[in-house]
Amino acid sequence: MNNTPQKSPWTWVPSLYFAQGMPYVIVMSVAVIMFKRFGLSNTDIAFYTSGLYLPWVIKPLWSPLVELFKTKRWWIIAMQIAIGIGLGGIAMSIWGAPAFRYCLAFMWLLAFCSATHDIAADGFYMLGLDDKKQAYFVGIRNTFYRLAVIVGQGVVVMLAGWLEKQYSAQVSEMLAISRAWSITFFALTALFIVLFIYHHFLLPRPIKDNTAVTEQPTPPMIVSEFLKTFSSFFKKKGILTALSFILLYRFAESQLGKMTSPFLLDPSEVGGLGLSTSEVGFIYGTIGMIALTIGGIMGGIVLARKGLKACLWAMTAAMNIPNLVYLYLAFARPENISIISGCVAIEQLGYGFGFTSLAYFMMLFCAGKHQTAHYAICTGFMALGMMLPSMISGWIEEIIGYQSFFVWIMICTIPSFLATAALYRRSEELSNT
Repeated sequence: MNNTPQKSPWTWVPSLYFAQGMPYVIVMSVAVIMFKRFGLSNTDIAFYTSGLYLPWVIKPLWSPLVELFKTKRWWIIAMQIAIGIGLGGIAMSIWGAPAFRYCLAFMWLLAFCSATHDIAADGFYMLGLDDKKQAYFVGIRNTFYRLAVIVGQGVVVMLAGWLEKQYSAQVSEMLAISRAWSITFFALTALFIVLFIYHHFLLPRPIKDNTAVTEQPTPPMIVSEFLKTFSSFFKKKGILTALSFILLYRFAESQLGKMTSPFLLDPSEVGGLGLSTSEVGFIYGTIGMIALTIGGIMGGIVLARKGLKACLWAMTAAMNIPNLVYLYLAFARPENISIISGCVAIEQLGYGFGFTSLAYFMMLFCAGKHQTAHYAICTGFMALGMMLPSMISGWIEEIIGYQSFFVWIMICTIPSFLATAALYRRSEELSNT
């Protein structure tokens, strides 16, 4: 029997992966800018928003539940409803003294729902398309995921910044900021209501999706298979070298990423560049994202032609050396928006190019039995490697200041090069695990 849906993948793949990308970028990037505009310290911003990585760290722990209970389609629809509720909760929580507490609670809801949506959407993609269509649409899904990032970091932030300016002439600055971000999140809530309705009617109903649920194993079998999958991952050859590379490759970038927006927004009196919310949204959401995408495409082409071992050192350098642009910005303090945008573009281009080696390595390392589950474990460790260093980045910056902080970032690139050196010595062995 034909298990592929009758509806064209064009009717649901782009919108599904746009919906997958939006809550992630809101939690990881937009929240940083919003909390900065509310006057939170860099220490608090970095600590609390970095903690939101946790659902992606522990995602493999509850992924079997998504596999065994209900259909992937059901989970997708349910999570989009929950994400809409979370966005609406943020929009209503912005007002009043305990705004941060309630906003953060709803951000946690978004994070857990987004991580669960990731599991269901990726599984649904594999069930809803045959092998040929999966290969054909992989570029389409990545494109629309990145489009969501552009909309989140760019359009959403620029909308909030524009609304801030409109209201600032009528009310106090803090009230204007609250109104602007509340309306912005109500708009995001409306977006997810539309996405929920659209997917409720347009998502196909693959027969394989229903079959996966009706053939449920017993609880002892679930626990046994779960433990076997995890233990087999840690028995892989070269596991310590692999984990050190996954955890340390982005050690500097994890700290830098949390402080770039606060640095651009902070006034010159405290070492920042004093840009507006709209300007930051434009720089990161458009120019930065375009550079990141180009870097990723270039990285994929180079890896396909030359292989991982030949590219490993160049990509590690691309990941870390462009961080020097922030040293220049911190010491030179340029006011020209074109210069600032160009520096951000250079860093994002290098990051996009360099990150492809980590993604490709994880695919090679997880090849074989339990590939999907092992890859989920790898992404969990990757998220852990981002979460822990970024949690203390704001505290470090507030102690030493922006200029010394970006010097510290360059020192933090050393573990990445050491992990690369260890992997390079065993890259042939690891690629065959």
